[in-house]
This record gives sequence, structure tokens and C-alpha cells, in this order.
Amino acid sequence: MKGHIFKIHSDFYYTNTEKGVFECKIREILKKQKKQIFVGDFVELEQINTDSKQAFIKKILDRKNFIPRPKVANIDLVIIVSALKEPDLDFEQLNRYLSFCEYYNLSPVLCFNKNDLKGEEEIIEEIKKVYTPLKYKILFTSALEGNGIDEFKKLLKGKTTVLCGSSGVGKSSLINAVKPGLNLKTKSVSEKTERGTHTTRHCEIIEFDEKNHSKIVDTPGFSQLKFDFLMPAKVTELFREFVKIKEKYGECKFSDCLHETESGCIINAHMDKIASSRYESYLQFVKEAKDYKKQITYNGKKSESSSKFVNNKHVTKISSKKRVISRKKSNQNIDKEF
Repeated sequence: MKGHIFKIHSDFYYTNTEKGVFECKIREILKKQKKQIFVGDFVELEQINTDSKQAFIKKILDRKNFIPRPKVANIDLVIIVSALKEPDLDFEQLNRYLSFCEYYNLSPVLCFNKNDLKGEEEIIEEIKKVYTPLKYKILFTSALEGNGIDEFKKLLKGKTTVLCGSSGVGKSSLINAVKPGLNLKTKSVSEKTERGTHTTRHCEIIEFDEKNHSKIVDTPGFSQLKFDFLMPAKVTELFREFVKIKEKYGECKFSDCLHETESGCIINAHMDKIASSRYESYLQFVKEAKDYKKQITYNGKKSESSSKFVNNKHVTKISSKKRVISRKKSNQNIDKEF
């Protein structure tokens, strides 16, 4: 039996199948292989018994794509939701989400919510100035007053869409505006910290238009995404303006140039084509990547593989720490000693 995971909560995997919703646990062999299961994964199930709505997940089917945080697979569209105010727009955090989408080869849409607040004209102009030349689709909405909601719905039609963004920007409010009656929990921004508080505790796929197969993945807010998994030179590829400058004007003098203070840098020679907020974000991401490079250079990250490929299938390996010498082998060793 095949299924589609729409929610993961407390080590239970809630799965849609042709026989209805099943509450599933993962087979021990998948745990030993350290297989990660994401919301949105298509899986093969083994029903506990014919009368039960419980099953074991025995296989994860091939993914079309995925993002590791929030952990979601097989998505068609990513909408990065930010607030114009309350909390104030964080350009670095926005650039983080954009760069992660570039890394995982996903085309994002920028949605700026809370467009009903006064005095945001200046920030709107800044947004258009920075992101329109980069060919990112931009949408302004107000979940409270309904501004831009129709256009928002059109984007979602026939797709599985991930909404990501920091806490308090209005992701749950947007979903409630698209599908009244869901009544997802919403919370105002904390007056003390001027930041959002978590209302969504886990990822969940919500089907709001069964006729067109339109689904939204509601996710918790994340603010600790870091580029601690790739080399510094790769960060350049995540910024569209950097790639465009290189295509037009050629490569830097040095092949390992990080576009900081190096001589002969083609990026530094065309800084007028890069927004200061984007370049500042780039420098921060490079710093995080440098820390990662230093970590693997001096500490190492090599670990024993948890599986091996035998007879055209993956077989779980027993850890060398847990491997026990058989009695026969033990006796042979004793004979050798004598």
C-alpha cells in the first residue's frame, strides 16, 4: 500500500492512502539506515492488520526535491512570507531563504504580508529596487483586509506549496484567508521582543482545494538557518546578481576569490550593481561557510556508513562498535594463540 505523509508529530507519521488516513511508525531497519522521512514523502506501507488504521513505513519512494529545514519533500512552489512591519523586515533573513532556495534549485515567490499597516511606502520601494532586477516574483498581501489574496490563491492552484518565513509574519493568517474555516492558531507579535512567537508547532500539508489538488504546507517559523554545510566558494552561486556580473564581465583574477578585499575581483569592480543589504548578507554567509571549512579541515567529519549495497539492494550494516565476535571465531583465535 502506498501513501503520502501529510503530518509528522511525536514520532507518528500521518499518511493519506486510498484506504483513508493511517497513523504510522517507521520500521527499525530504516532507523538503522538513518533514513530521514519528510512531510510530503511518498512511502510504501505495511498494514498491521486488515481492521487497523495503523501501519509501518517500510520504504521511502524517490523524491522529486526536498528542503531540509523546514523538512518538506516533493514541493512545486516555495513562497517566502515576510512582514513589512511588526516584526520589521529582516533583509538578511529574507536573503537566507532565497539562497537556500537557489541551493536546492527551487524558484521562490516573495510574499510581503501586513500590507494594511501605514508608513510602509519606503520599505516597499526598497523591496522593488532590490529584488525586481533579480527576476524574483513579488506579491504584497494583507491577510487582515484581503489585499492580494486572490492573486495569492492563483499562485497556489494545482500545486503543493511551502510557506516559509520567520514566526509572526502571518503564514497561518494567510492560510486562514485562503481557506476560511480552517481556524489555524495565530498570535500577535511580542511587545517585549518585537518578534513573532511560534504558533505552528509542526509541518503539515493542508488540502484547501480538492478539485484542483491545491495544497499548502504550513511550517513553523525558522530563524537559525545557517550556511554551515558548504564551502565558501559555493556561496557566490546562490546570488543571482553575482552570477549575472560574472557572465557579463568574466571571472575574477584569482580562481578562489571570495569577493571580499581581493585584488582583481570582478564583483568588487561592479559593486554599483549590488544592493548593500545583499552584499552584507553574502559576507555573513561566507563567514559561516568559512567556519564550516575550518571545522572539517581540522576536526574531520568522517563517519562509518550505515548501509552497504549488495545484490542490487541496500543492506543495513552493523556498527563496528556493536559487532560481536562469534563463538567459532573466538575459538579460532584461541587456537592461534596456542
